[in-house]
Amino acid sequence: MTDKSNRTPSLATRVAQALHFVEAETGAVTPSIQPTATYARDENYEVRKPYWYRRDGSQTTAQAEAVIAELEGARESLLFASGMSACTAVIEHLPTGAHVVAPKVMYHGVLAQIQRYEANGRIKVSYYTAGDLDEMAAAVRPGETQLVWVETPNNPDWAVTDIAAAADIAHEAGAKLITDCTGTPPNLTRALDFGADISFHSATKYLNGHSDVTAGVLSVRETGAYWDEICKIRTLHGSVLHSFDAWLLIRGMRTLFLRVERSCQNAMAMAKHFDGHPHVEKVLYPGLPSDPGHAVAKRQTGGQFGGMMSVIVTGTEQTAIDVSRFCDVFYPATSLGGVESLIEHRKTVSGEGFPVHPRLLRLSIGIEDSGDLIYDLEQALARANG
Repeated sequence: MTDKSNRTPSLATRVAQALHFVEAETGAVTPSIQPTATYARDENYEVRKPYWYRRDGSQTTAQAEAVIAELEGARESLLFASGMSACTAVIEHLPTGAHVVAPKVMYHGVLAQIQRYEANGRIKVSYYTAGDLDEMAAAVRPGETQLVWVETPNNPDWAVTDIAAAADIAHEAGAKLITDCTGTPPNLTRALDFGADISFHSATKYLNGHSDVTAGVLSVRETGAYWDEICKIRTLHGSVLHSFDAWLLIRGMRTLFLRVERSCQNAMAMAKHFDGHPHVEKVLYPGLPSDPGHAVAKRQTGGQFGGMMSVIVTGTEQTAIDVSRFCDVFYPATSLGGVESLIEHRKTVSGEGFPVHPRLLRLSIGIEDSGDLIYDLEQALARANG
């Protein structure tokens, strides 16, 4: 008989139980929603810690942050009302004139925000090709660079960056490394374990997983003055995640491991099926052995690779748009990481100024039957090329 007396519950178990949550007063196994905007002081007119006003958070938000910190292996996690507000807080905490190194291609909203701060003279920026460590190293200015930004896998071409190597480059220059691994949530990639200082996720995506919450989260290995400043920015901006959204996020995370496993399986089936397809010029998915980032992605995701992929279709830009229009199972919608599968023509969504292939379609693979998804894209490709 196996001795189970010293067994510690796995991360999957702890997250499924929201850290074995039990409400002390009632025994409820589901956290309550604390919607209050303000908190009464005690009989001595002292603040009842830790909260005195909603901008600082709530017990519901704190429980969601605790679950994410457990997932990330983080000292602390901080939830924001959107991914963009979380990223903006990171940029804003930098001193005026700080040098930042960022990918040339990344999520277009964050790239636009970085470029906006750069154009206003708020920060200085050098750019590198995602996944190219030599370009990253050349862009870094020792003693001057304060932040290196990595998005891996990179949206929307899913190029892979070696996080551990990027951390070495950043730290040798005296900079901090922030990683955006939204495409591979922390049950696949724990960026802090690979040396990142700040891990960012759009919690709207896989962490929530049901397309009914907008949220962003920052997690850190070590706290300090810079983290205190980011926390202060969240309070002053009033960009804390609201309690009901935090409650939905907790509910979503309880099925994270199951959802992501199914999405990864479906994405791999899709990638293998359409690799070499006559109407598909290229499949962009790190799970394919032919992908240049395959080996690094395998190490960083434990071999699951994620549910995001892109295809460059044959024909014209209008052909690509038509494929997205002609799908019946895939939703023609923006976002990713939900239980439902989405398809989008990325150039239409990101705009003319964003460097993306005009025939690239971004696919967020959900948890539906993989045969249905394959058939749906097959018929849309046939119809668009008909």
